[in-house]
Amino acid sequence: MASLPVTVRPASRARRRTLRIEVDAEKFERLAADFGLFNPEFLASLERAEADVRAGRVRKITSLRTLRRARWR
Repeated sequence: MASLPVTVRPASRARRRTLRIEVDAEKFERLAADFGLFNPEFLASLERAEADVRAGRVRKITSLRTLRRARWR
């Protein structure tokens, strides 16, 4: 597998926990293909996820800690 030049920088000095990642569009398409993001099953799962968002069946989380504490039913 060829290397993928990716630039990772802090987004701003005020928010040290945020990163900004830059990838060339052509190389991103190649990476997406390698991960199977153009797979029909993956695209169908995106459609289902968008339907869940439209139906209001999603919750915003602020951290993994809140996800662990949440009771999903």
